[in-house]
This record gives sequence, C-alpha cells and structure tokens, in this order.
Amino acid sequence: MTATALQQASSVRTAAFDIGGSKIEIARVAPGGAISSRATRPTPHTGWTDFADAVASLVDASGGADRIGISIAGTVDPATGIANAANISAITGHRIAEELAAHLGVPVTVGNDADCFALAEALVGAGRGLPIVFAAIFGTGVGGGLVVNGRLVRGAHGVTGEWGHGPVLADAVRGRGIALVACGCGQLGCVDTYGSARGMERIHAALAGEQLSSHEITRAWHAGDAAAAATIDVFVDLITNPLAMIVNTLGPSLIPCGGGLSSDAELISRIDQSLRGKVLAQYPHSLVVPGLTRGASGLIGAAMLAAAPADEG
Repeated sequence: MTATALQQASSVRTAAFDIGGSKIEIARVAPGGAISSRATRPTPHTGWTDFADAVASLVDASGGADRIGISIAGTVDPATGIANAANISAITGHRIAEELAAHLGVPVTVGNDADCFALAEALVGAGRGLPIVFAAIFGTGVGGGLVVNGRLVRGAHGVTGEWGHGPVLADAVRGRGIALVACGCGQLGCVDTYGSARGMERIHAALAGEQLSSHEITRAWHAGDAAAAATIDVFVDLITNPLAMIVNTLGPSLIPCGGGLSSDAELISRIDQSLRGKVLAQYPHSLVVPGLTRGASGLIGAAMLAAAPADEG
C-alpha cells in the first residue's frame, strides 16, 4: 500500500483503533498520518460481548465508519483469523475481524501492534520511500515488523519480525554471569528477556547488585555512573549481536525503533553504532533511528491496513 493509494481512498470513512490491555483508542487518520478526533475508554475484560459493544460505542460516538482498522497488542493467525492477546483476554480465541465485522456491519482489518508500527514508519515515518524497512520495538518487550516496497509482510500464523523470541542469547548470558530466566514464550535466552526495559533492569541487578528501573539506569548512565555504563555496554552488545543477523538476512534500508527505550536518543545511537560495526554491508548513514510515528503508530498503521486489506499478506 502506497501513500498515493491511501490518498485516493481517503474519501472512505475509516475508524482506526489501537487496542491494548488497559485502553481502547479510536481516531481518524489523514493520508499523511495526521491524527484527529482521538477518544479512549478502558478495555473491557468481562467478555467478548462487552468488548464488541465498547468498540461499537466508540465508532458511533465518532460519527460512524465505512471500514475499521485495528492494531492489537497480540497476534492474529491469518489462516484462521483467531486472535491471541495475553493482555486482552476478551478477544483471545475469537475471530476478531470476522466477528467485529458482523457486529458492526462494516469491514474490519486487524494487525499486530508491531506490524502497524512498521507500516506507519515505512509509509509516513522515518522509512518513508525506502524499499525495505525492519521496525524494532524496545519497550516492555522486544518485537518487530517488516515492510517491503510499501507492503507489510505477514508470515505463517501471523508471526513475522518477532526477533525477540528464540533461545539465541543463552550462552552469552551465562558467560556474563547473568541468570537465565524463562521468557513468556517458555524458552530460555530470548532477546525479549534481556533486550527489553525489564531486561535492562535484570542485567543491572546481576552486574551491579542493585534494583533500578530502566529510567534510573539510563539516567545514571547519562550522568557518568560506571556501573550503569557497564550495564548499557552489555545491554547493547546482547541486542546488536542477534540484530546483526537480522540485518544480514533482510538487508533493511532502515530500522526505525519504537517502544519506551526508543525515546532515549543516545541509547539508540549507541545501538546503531554497535550494530553497524557487526554487519556485512557498509551503511554510511544511521541504520537504527527513533521512529517518527511513536505515540500514534498503532492508529496510523491500523488505518493503512484498513485502506488496503487486499495488498497485505
């Protein structure tokens, strides 16, 4: 889906949703990505009917819609349409797009939040106009999404770009005296366990013997604290080793970053410098950069998914 095609389809009323465990957010998204008419309400956890009614009430309050795009903090199996979202119990096990479309009477398209971030960054964000964009999430978890020539790549069972999972760091973690902790996916040594905000905290506790939040660690690092600097060195090294394999495999033009840690420009710069020293290609410019659509990427990406459901897949 290109930005030009999105503009041509702009006369259709699109409601974009960003749905997480705590809130449901709706907005209108202009062709260039501008957000308007944002509204929120708490995410119901009492069952599917209450969830569907909450979505319907937001659509009605916004003036209606001809189609709906939804970004969720979870996955949707493209073969079955069944959603799996650990923090949104009301939708897990449901064919969310099909069932909501029947409930609302308009077409519904649903995508993973990391995929929506990747699509937003590739079309109107930092990667606009570039052929291959791999977006990386550094927040409460580690994730990603892949867009090639303006089209979102969706893998088997809805899993693409999930470089945060897989037991790739087990030996590196053991070698640094850091305890192996089971990831939420059940494996040991996942990037998600050590490359997230909680992962940074886990590394610091092991190396420095103190419990600090990721914000406190980065703040101490910026202030010149040696223990925090050692934590950042290990954190960056653990992230960039597997990320180098992603770069060598996919050949991305750019890696826009989202998630809470991406707001620290100096940290992202350190990740970029380390990564470019480990990949085969010579990048004369920054490869890892903060995303430009952070804070609205779910809504923007959801609108783009809704505008071109036939182009994605």
